[in-house]
Amino acid sequence: MASSVVNSGALVNLEELKPSSQHYQEGASLRVTGKLQDYNVESGVAIIADANATLMIDTQHVKLQFRLGSIYQFIGELSLHSGFEPILKARVGRNVDGMDLNLYRQTLQLLKEFQAEQT
Repeated sequence: MASSVVNSGALVNLEELKPSSQHYQEGASLRVTGKLQDYNVESGVAIIADANATLMIDTQHVKLQFRLGSIYQFIGELSLHSGFEPILKARVGRNVDGMDLNLYRQTLQLLKEFQAEQT
């Protein structure tokens, strides 16, 4: 029987997710957080934003009640199609209203600095 391995989602700020990033690759498993800007019920595609960056999220496998302006966190795999914006195919999603996004960004930065010192 073949085993199926699901990678944990690497913590990534939306601003970091650009073509020069190590995480910007087909199938990369990511965890992203942002405020819901738009949601299309028919396609199941959401758009989240944080700071000056946005990301499309395919939510067809996530069962959530979406509210514009709420903060959501998603774990999934990045899909890159030439000519299109990247889209995260979410396998997990949750509402994290109440999270201080500025403090969250600072915490991620400190975590990355700590991890860099350990290698």
